[in-house]
Amino acid sequence: MIIGIIHPGSGLGDSLFSYIATRVRAADLGVDFGFVGKEYFKGASFMNLDWGVQANISYTVDNNSGAVKPIYGGNEYKEYVLNKPYYNPEINFIPDGSVIDGYGAQDIRYFEHRLDEVREWLKLKPEVWQKYRPDQVPDYNCVINFRGGEYIGVPELFLPQEYWDKAIEIITGKYKMMNFSVHTDDPETAKKFFPSYNPIKDIEANWVNIRYSQHLIISNSAFAILPALLNENVKEVIAPKFWAGRNVGEWRRPQNYYKKFTYI
Repeated sequence: MIIGIIHPGSGLGDSLFSYIATRVRAADLGVDFGFVGKEYFKGASFMNLDWGVQANISYTVDNNSGAVKPIYGGNEYKEYVLNKPYYNPEINFIPDGSVIDGYGAQDIRYFEHRLDEVREWLKLKPEVWQKYRPDQVPDYNCVINFRGGEYIGVPELFLPQEYWDKAIEIITGKYKMMNFSVHTDDPETAKKFFPSYNPIKDIEANWVNIRYSQHLIISNSAFAILPALLNENVKEVIAPKFWAGRNVGEWRRPQNYYKKFTYI
């Protein structure tokens, strides 16, 4: 059995990467999977995830970091933390009877060989799917995924106005008729960058619109990666070159290079 960890302090993106890393390794081994901390998953209101079998270990939560701390006791589990900023081939040697903390497993090589299965694993609840109906999403809609919040206080991470302006210019240069919608965790800051639009802060609407819209401009946040990669109909995904290192001109997280994205 492979056991995964969902941390209450993790955002939706990091939690989904941990979920996928656990299930992919269990599938590759042909063994059961389960999770600790699944009650902390932030997408439970709109996603139907299979949490596998009951994990037979207890845990505590660190109040400062919001991290789940498994208590192994007499159980002979070994914990593997996948948090390198690059692909770690150790994933291929993780044995049955292990715990995977996979929030950092963002390189597509961790899951590309099971991408179609991942699409099935991350299915929306039927009523949510009906609410957004992918076949009814207009092809002239472009989603802007703006990340503010704690990013604002990190100069080398927070994307400048120049990035967003350049991305919009590229889209409008190719497609004359385009409707832009801003999806964000920080509407107040987003309004300063996009004064002509009313930002949308709704984790369900934000994720689903990235998942099904044909044109995307995304931030350097884990939140947008999976819905963009799983989007079968997207025509273009504009992303920041160097990802978390765009403002310093350096690939500090080389695992965040995806061939599907157009980097600027």
